[in-house]
Amino acid sequence: MNKSKTDPFVIVIVGAGPRGTGVMERLLANIGELPPFREVRIEMVDPYPAGGGRVWREDQSPLMWMNAMAENVTMFPDDTVRCAGPIRPGPSLSEWAAGDGGQPDLTGMSFATRQVQSRYLGWVFEKLVAERPGNVSVSVHATVAVRLEDGPGSRQRVWLADRAEPLEADTVILALGHLDARPCKEHQRMADFAARHDLLYLPRAYSADVDLSMFRPGENIVLRGFGAAFVDLMVLLTEGRGGRYVEEDGRLRYLPSGDEPRLYVGSRRGVPYRSKIGYRLGGAPAPLPTFFDAATLDRRFAGRERVDFFVDLWPLMAKEIGWGYYHELFTAHPDRVTMGWEEFSASYTCLDWDGDHMRALVEAAVPDLADRLDLAGLDRPLDGRCFAGLAELQDHVRGHIAGDVDRRGDPAFSADQGAYLALVSVYGQLHQLRATAKISARSQVEDVQGWWQGFFEYIGSGPPGHRTCQLLALSEAGIVTFLGADMWVGADEDEGVFRAGGACVPETVEATALVEARLPDANLRTCDDPLLRGLYEPGEAAEHVLADEADGFHHSSGLLHVSTTDFRILDRNGSPHPRRFAIGPFTNVRQFATFAPPRTNALPFRQNDTLARTALEPLAAELRGLLRFERAA
Repeated sequence: MNKSKTDPFVIVIVGAGPRGTGVMERLLANIGELPPFREVRIEMVDPYPAGGGRVWREDQSPLMWMNAMAENVTMFPDDTVRCAGPIRPGPSLSEWAAGDGGQPDLTGMSFATRQVQSRYLGWVFEKLVAERPGNVSVSVHATVAVRLEDGPGSRQRVWLADRAEPLEADTVILALGHLDARPCKEHQRMADFAARHDLLYLPRAYSADVDLSMFRPGENIVLRGFGAAFVDLMVLLTEGRGGRYVEEDGRLRYLPSGDEPRLYVGSRRGVPYRSKIGYRLGGAPAPLPTFFDAATLDRRFAGRERVDFFVDLWPLMAKEIGWGYYHELFTAHPDRVTMGWEEFSASYTCLDWDGDHMRALVEAAVPDLADRLDLAGLDRPLDGRCFAGLAELQDHVRGHIAGDVDRRGDPAFSADQGAYLALVSVYGQLHQLRATAKISARSQVEDVQGWWQGFFEYIGSGPPGHRTCQLLALSEAGIVTFLGADMWVGADEDEGVFRAGGACVPETVEATALVEARLPDANLRTCDDPLLRGLYEPGEAAEHVLADEADGFHHSSGLLHVSTTDFRILDRNGSPHPRRFAIGPFTNVRQFATFAPPRTNALPFRQNDTLARTALEPLAAELRGLLRFERAA
């Protein structure tokens, strides 16, 4: 039986963390533009506190930090955001801290704890609800959504774990965030090996959610992964066990508590992510985009059937990053170059990236090697390097880390900030580039989602510089040992231990514990979310597949397949559901930045607005019908 039009229009959002809150903000803003001809109910479903959700909940260690500066975090769109809906600005994290947050010590370039960020997100949620239009109500259900099904007419039914009757909705939006997953075959093999030999194995997980007390003081632990998850684990297993840092002669020294295990860490690169830059530009920002503009490139490639990532796109992406770098070097540090920016840029504009003429130009204009941008060396600093043993490798990696920290904390190298801003511009333009659909499926997986995404995160998603200094101190104290590039881990059945090594040294290490220091991959086939699995198994939802008949390439991403234009959930046959939407890192329309920086026309705001306006279309259509009826009368 259909609901009466006098009943509320109901929207259920599953997930009340930052993404769900952002979608709610756009819903409320757009509803506010409609005459209040009908009541609207928004039902938020999340077992964790609204605003922060699971990852950003306040109930976690105060040692956990954000890895974005407070001035670069906002939940409110501003007038740079190009979207159809109305703009309702609000404070960034640093602005909130200086005002309603009551934390004036948190400056724009500070890195807040996740507890402080949780309080900001909770405040945002409460502010949005308090300022909602008069015909809108917002309810929060602190539980898990376990099933989604079609109801009578076009209605949807959302079943909750703690409720006998379902929520009935006109529209359902899934904003679940990151998912847990069952172990893959390799991880299950390691788990089975650990069980047979009384060893410890921790699969991919969220560091704040796992019990690390099982790891004994002095125990050898191999950690596979050198990104954000490793940093969290490093902190919890050292400072979190009572160790502390002291500053001596301008450097950190770690004083162990005696309860720490010994950590052996490696990855494909063998070095940690680059630490966050601790300064601003010295000159004016470079005009971006200049060489990598999505609209211009789409016109250029309009007549092409295929576009090659490394042949067609990467040279322009790299040239744009170099443009940002050298613009800052020449305008902020003219004493370190041999010509003016006008002369250099006129030649640079006409040359191919990394060609002989480009290299000759840079060599003539930039005398010091340390001032030249080397993207290949930046990407793989241990590539081709071999060392006699682990001790020699430690010295080299410590030197690399110390050099990275020094450079990213010294405004004399502000050209690196210029490169970073150009990198972010390139990332945003690539997401808007329709011509990426002309890249082969194999290249989409291996080059765009593989190498490029990894490079972007390695350069731009590293920890605060102080965290990297802590890592250096832990290495010097003998708590952390680096295993080098192309790390491998094996199961030694004869000795009953994990064995690990890398390509840089012949030595291997033995360990009684192995930790997968990475977040779980989103995968519909292995996730343990009952609602998603209930849609996937009967074919009401499908995973996104990339395939090429030409070379027989087939890649099942595991990501929920949604429309790239309006975020509707697609079924196994590719048909969109008219009342179901999804957005976030578990879908094929991914946005890796957790939070949007102010004044950047940030993609998440534009995505949220598109989704909100599409989800409200039935309500808007109803209003148009009423207006036509009134005019006819």
